Amino acid sequence: MRDPRQIVLRPLLNEKGELLKERVRAYPFEVAADATKIEIRKAIEQIFDNVKVVAVRTMMRRGKKRRLRYKTGRKRNWKRALVFISAESTINI
Repeated sequence: MRDPRQIVLRPLLNEKGELLKERVRAYPFEVAADATKIEIRKAIEQIFDNVKVVAVRTMMRRGKKRRLRYKTGRKRNWKRALVFISAESTINI
């Protein structure tokens, strides 16, 4: 099994994520593109102590088109995971 820090790359800190934390106890993370839901669940439970993951939802995000002078390109594709935790658990990011 891979190191949990190779699966969960970083938390996504923005306004939408803050609303999800308050309303439905869902925390957004950027994860490795080839990570499965089971791997993400185990990695979150290993990284954060005393956290019980209830559900994981994932989505592939397509990279945006970018233009630099005369060239056009695309940012990389990435995977986002919404991690739902139990009512007793807390994640301090």
